[in-house]
Amino acid sequence: MRRLFPATQDPDATTDREWEATEIADAYAYPDEHRAGDGWLRADMVSSLDGAAHHGGRSKPLSSPADMRIFGVLRALADVVVVGAETVREEQYRPARRRAEFAERRRAAGQTSVPAIAVVSASLHLDFSLPLFTEPEVPTLVVTGARAPHAGLAAARTAGVEVVTAGDEAGVDPVRLKRELVTRGHTRLLTEGGPRLLGQLAAAGVVDELCLATSPRYTVGTAPRLMSGPEIADPREMLLTDLLEDGGFLFARYRRG
Repeated sequence: MRRLFPATQDPDATTDREWEATEIADAYAYPDEHRAGDGWLRADMVSSLDGAAHHGGRSKPLSSPADMRIFGVLRALADVVVVGAETVREEQYRPARRRAEFAERRRAAGQTSVPAIAVVSASLHLDFSLPLFTEPEVPTLVVTGARAPHAGLAAARTAGVEVVTAGDEAGVDPVRLKRELVTRGHTRLLTEGGPRLLGQLAAAGVVDELCLATSPRYTVGTAPRLMSGPEIADPREMLLTDLLEDGGFLFARYRRG
């Protein structure tokens, strides 16, 4: 891995080599703004050259070892990982795992041993017998609306899952979602999509940062883009702050303007 932008005279940063997890963590450290009242919501996604967010329903065919290392580090830096229910089902989500090399860093930052997973679902059609709900080191959250199905709410609470209400209807209000999680002390937020959830968050203007891995592969097909949903009135601009490269993969970091 090597740094392409911003320019640096540090040979360690520009030489193509495998970075240590701590170096990746320093490169992707949350900005001080996360301490403000609104927290900081970061999105982490991978895309093919032709804009596909996944292939065959999974992101793994587009990924690489370097991408997975960054994925793991971004989780290790976060207080909470926000993910859509469809992605939980398609990607067979499991609880976040403890990483010894980040234990002291998390303690010093006042974080739990691992990030919580927050599953966003309007229907609550979730299998609460899965390890994500039965074996987490930090309890998994389910974020839904006030009119969510009663049977789903009962199933979640029977399983010991904390239900977070962030909407007046069955669906979730992205602004309230972020606010409710920040209120619970989760100021370093990370979302791993999928495209529909990320589209809702981005359209509502609550995404502060996008960490985008561009894979040197194309898929053709009809897979969704990184963000799916109704077109917004005007394109919104983000600022490129960092660009890394590894084996033809580009790892860009953008923040809101």
